[in-house]
This record gives sequence, C-alpha cells and structure tokens, in this order.
Amino acid sequence: MNMLLKSPILSLNVLHHPTTTFLRPFYPSTHLPLSSKLINTLHVSKQPLMKHSISSMKCSKNLEFEPDPTLTNEDLKPTSQTQRTFSGLEIASLWVGLVVGVPSYYLAGSLVDLGMSWWQGISTVVIANIIILFPLILTGHAGTKYGISFPVLARSSFGIHGAHIPTLLRALVGCGWYGIESWIGGEAIFILLPDSLKKITFLSNSLPWLGTSPLEFSCFMVFWVTQLAIVLRGVDGIRQLEKFSAPILIFLTSCLLIWSYVKAGGFSHMFSLSSRLTNSEFLSVFFPSLTANISFWATVALNIPDFTRYAKSQKDQVIGQIGLPIFMGLFTFVGLVVTSSTKVIFGEVISNPIQLVGKIGGLTTGILAIVGISLATLTTNIAANVVAPANALVNLNPSWFTFRRGAFLTAILGIVFQPWRLLKSSESFVYTWLVGYSALMGPIGGIVLVDYYVIKNMELRVSDLYTRSPFGAYYYSKGFNLAAIVALVVGILPVVPGFLHKVGIVSSISNAFVVIYNNAWFISFFSAGLLYWVLLSLGRKLGESVPIDPLLPDAN
Repeated sequence: MNMLLKSPILSLNVLHHPTTTFLRPFYPSTHLPLSSKLINTLHVSKQPLMKHSISSMKCSKNLEFEPDPTLTNEDLKPTSQTQRTFSGLEIASLWVGLVVGVPSYYLAGSLVDLGMSWWQGISTVVIANIIILFPLILTGHAGTKYGISFPVLARSSFGIHGAHIPTLLRALVGCGWYGIESWIGGEAIFILLPDSLKKITFLSNSLPWLGTSPLEFSCFMVFWVTQLAIVLRGVDGIRQLEKFSAPILIFLTSCLLIWSYVKAGGFSHMFSLSSRLTNSEFLSVFFPSLTANISFWATVALNIPDFTRYAKSQKDQVIGQIGLPIFMGLFTFVGLVVTSSTKVIFGEVISNPIQLVGKIGGLTTGILAIVGISLATLTTNIAANVVAPANALVNLNPSWFTFRRGAFLTAILGIVFQPWRLLKSSESFVYTWLVGYSALMGPIGGIVLVDYYVIKNMELRVSDLYTRSPFGAYYYSKGFNLAAIVALVVGILPVVPGFLHKVGIVSSISNAFVVIYNNAWFISFFSAGLLYWVLLSLGRKLGESVPIDPLLPDAN
C-alpha cells in the first residue's frame, strides 16, 4: 500500500517526464543525508508537479532523483516522444550516407592489393559487417528504449564519472576519422585546381615537418571549414543531410558502375582477379582484414544509441540497421569493379577514386564527380565522426560544452591527427589504424553489452543515470565502477605488444602476440566482457546486490 506521511526531514518534488519520473530530494541544512540503510521502500505516484513528504523509510532501489545540472543539459537528457522521428527508412538512409564514401570504396580494393581475389575481398567485407550488425542492433536497443545517448548509457556500466573513460576513447578515434575524411574531401578540391597552380614550386613541394604540401593542406582546411556550417546545425541538420543525400549518392554510384562497365567492356576483368596468396598466406591476411573491417564500424556500434534514441520504435531501428551489410557488400562490389576496370581503361590500377576523377578528365564529369565525392565525404564524416566525440565532450562538462562546441573541438583535433600520414599505404590504413583502434572499441562494447543484457536484464533506472547521489544505482565507488575499468584494461593489454611491433617501436615479439593483434577486436571484446561478468558474479555471491563494485571491501 502506498503511504505518504509528512516529515520536516525530506521532501520530494515529483517531476513528470515522458521516459521516467524524477524526484528531487531536499535536505534541510539542519539535517545530514539519511543513511541508505534507514530508507524504506518508496512508492510515489507519478502525478505531475506534486509534492509529497516521507518520514519513515528503509533502504530502497526505488528512490529517484532529479537530474544533477553537472550531468545533463538539453543534448544529454532523454529524448521525448516528439523528438523520436527516425523511421526505418531514415535510419537506412543514414547508413547509405555512411557507407557510400571513399574509405568504404577503398577498403575492398585494399584487400585485393594485399593479395585477395575479388570474391575473397567482398566476402571478407560482408562477413565482417554481418558480425558487427549484432552489437549495432543490441547496443541500439537501449537508445530506443530509454531515449539516451551513448555517454549516458556508459554511466550504467562504468559509473557516473567512469563513463568518461569509454566515451573519450571513442571520441579520440572519432577525431582521427574526422581528420581522415576531411583530408579526402580536401583531395577532391585539389583535383579541381588548375595545373598552373599545382606547378608553383613553393606551393606543391612537400614540407618535411608538415608531411604534405602547403597547397594540399590548404585544400584540406577549406573542406574542414565547409563542414562546420552543417555541423553547427546539430542532429536535425545531420538527419536532413543524410535523408536527401542518399538517393543522390545511389544515383552517382550507379553512374560510376555503368561507366566502368561500358568503358571496360563488361565485368570479366574483375572476375579474372584471382588470389595471389597460398592457403597459409590467406589466413594470415584474412583474420587481420576481418578485424579491420569489423573495427571499421566498431566505433559506430558503440555510439549507435546517439542515433537510435531518435528512432520511432525498436522495429524501425532494427529494420534500418539491417541495411548495413547489404549496402557495404554492394558498394565494395562497385569499388572493386571500377578499380579493376581501370587496368583495362588506363593501363594501370587506380584504387583511389579521387585520382580516378583526375584521370577521367572533362570539366562537367570532373565537377559532377567532385560533388559526389564531397557529398559522400560530408554524409559519412558528420554522422559517424562528429556526433560521438561531440556528445562525449558534452558529457565531460555539460555546463560548458554544447553539441556545437564539442563538434568544433572535434574538428580541431582532426587536424592534430595528421590524416595524410595514416593514408600513406593500404597496410598502414588496414593494419595500423583500423586494427589498432579495434583494441579500444572491442572491450568497451563487450562490457556495455554484458552489463545491459546479462547483469541488468535491459532494465535501467534513468533518473539514477543523472545523479551524483551516493544512493544512486550507478554511483558505485565515488562514481567509478572498478570492475568495468579493470575489465577494460585487461581487454586492451594483450594487444599492446602487437601494436607496438606494428608501428615499429618493438623490433620482435612472440608469435602469440601477433595472433592476438590480428584478432584484436574479437579477443578484447570477449575477454573484457567475460571478465566483467565474472567480477560482477563474484560480487553477487558475496551477497551484494547489483549494481555493486566487487573490487571494494564489504562496507559491512
């Protein structure tokens, strides 16, 4: 039976919210906060804007709190029903915009460069995207159910303050990708420049300290600045861009495919691309390539709640995301067809679509192609590489950072990454960049999914995600869940020797570490998730209730 009695010690404001009900505790200055062991099970009716008082209480999981202003703002609070406007078609359009881009085009071609046949390259891409589809849909569930973004979801597993660790790691990778995509857009602008300008020595010669020429760097900065106009419009501007760009990108991709088919006289040139690898060599290339292709979208698989929180329903978010492996398979097929046709058309293999545009020639064709490349780069870069870092920075300091300020800092850090160095070869792009950061994304994904599905059974207390109260469900140890942090570190450490060897810091390592590095995402994902489950299970056996911190001594 619900009983509400007056008390001078604690009064509660009940604030109605579409997703949950927040209660604000008021502690008079003459009283200390009540011990959690003295708080009774609390049931409060969810009538909006009513005040009630409680006098006799025991420990409760049902005590709810008003959002702490240091943990929320307009960008972090749960989305309302009126904000949830993304249909399945619009989410699918989002994926079209994400997939159709130069890195995706380049990905399968880079696998052929490494010795795979055409069908092995496409199969590797499709298999990887089917695998990553599962964490995408599973993680996206929380965003749609509770209307929360990834930084807020991470609070449930890593703690109110501990969530900064996974979100900033994700932001760091997003900044790197932002730089890469911006560099690609700058290359498209460079192609349009007149040859007379490119022949000016002091502009076209590479500067050793910079790693590129002043002219190419200037084109990069022009594209970098251009993106800000769209970024500063926020998530709604991004949604509109993706929605209207999708059909244009599909049309331009089809035109490119038809052009290569006509000029090269069919697809026989692609079908003739056989593997240059023996069985043992293929396996040594396949597994790191699979890992690289998984990590290609492992970043978005973490912060997908940033988008699914705007979905109309779970059905919409699932239907929309199923398009990923289909779109990736089709677009990499186009990339391979066009790349292989360049051998017949121009007498050399041209895997970079921007260089291909320069070879095709013609003002109209060039402008149309550059518009397509620029649009593809914008749709991918803004959706995949701005939203997550911006939200992570907002989560870091909601009182100062807004989405727009976070997006601007993301763009600044994209320059610091010097993306022109990351794209210098297929091997550095696939084995160093993609495989390397998968060791960061894998364990975070494993911990978040185990926590949400196994530990919490998809049930979150939304009000507790926004409070610093020690009585909050996700406060853990001063805001940090040590079990999650330990699992994250343990998931990353085995991959470190292989990464140091790949970048040349360590000259030789055990073959076991090479195998671990080549399968970085799988090993870090499952090892961190399993360890996190074990630590939380140990806490349960000690008679503590979840959420707990099993690495801390018993408070009793």
